[in-house]
Amino acid sequence: MALRTVLDRVELAPGLDRLANPLQRGIQAVFRGRVRDFLHGVWLGHPIHPLAVQLPLGAWLSAAVLDTLGGFRRAATVLVGVGAAGAVPAATAGLNDWASLSREQRRVGLFHAAANTLALSLYTSSFLARRRGQHNRGRLLGFAGLAVVSTGGYIGGHLSYGGAAAVNQAEPQLHDISDGWHDLCAEGDVDESGPVLARIDDVPVLVSRNGGGVTVMVERCGHHTGPLSEGERVEIDGELCVVCPWHGSTFRLSDGAVMHGPAATRQPLLRSRIENGRVLAARP
Repeated sequence: MALRTVLDRVELAPGLDRLANPLQRGIQAVFRGRVRDFLHGVWLGHPIHPLAVQLPLGAWLSAAVLDTLGGFRRAATVLVGVGAAGAVPAATAGLNDWASLSREQRRVGLFHAAANTLALSLYTSSFLARRRGQHNRGRLLGFAGLAVVSTGGYIGGHLSYGGAAAVNQAEPQLHDISDGWHDLCAEGDVDESGPVLARIDDVPVLVSRNGGGVTVMVERCGHHTGPLSEGERVEIDGELCVVCPWHGSTFRLSDGAVMHGPAATRQPLLRSRIENGRVLAARP
């Protein structure tokens, strides 16, 4: 609870922006285009960072078990080294995700990154000590690294579950739609020029022409709830797409697929049909 209180205060500390803002600009200048999309996990369907951290965390935790049991010095040394090496790509993907977060999330993310950087330093020192034959020192540094990286993991969990960082924020809006079919607009209102903004209960949706039928997409961007209805319409590989005006996430209107990040998860679509010249939609 004490750490949670600290993190709540960190979110409201504008002084951290003096470090976060130039760091964000630097990361965005380095990771661009396809590299940025790859690191966001657009190709995977969700962020890479949570998956990538399994390698270093698994290796380091296994090393701690062997250090506790004793008699497995060589194996523990290998695991510490593997974890340190695996932490580099995990951190790279994490930094790329961090640069697309909101201001308050980036402030907390600085502490997440700092804890993990310290943990990597401790494990690197542990590996070097073990290589020099200083196994007792290596063990202590390893245990210290495990404590610090666990703290970093808690902060990461706070970002994801408390701050909704890197989660599809459009998906919960589907649950705010009541059951049954809802009348959205006349079929004639929807043409090839672009989507039509409509509402189901309190949820805004985009109605788009898709060949002989229509598609209905949740209008608020899953990355940070940006208004897709105000975004630019672009064509990618012959398919009409919409670009979020806030952070540039680009979604294919026909199926909600992500064409460009920072969003990594598909934009939610509803079931749709045309009946008596009216466009109807329902929850999936």
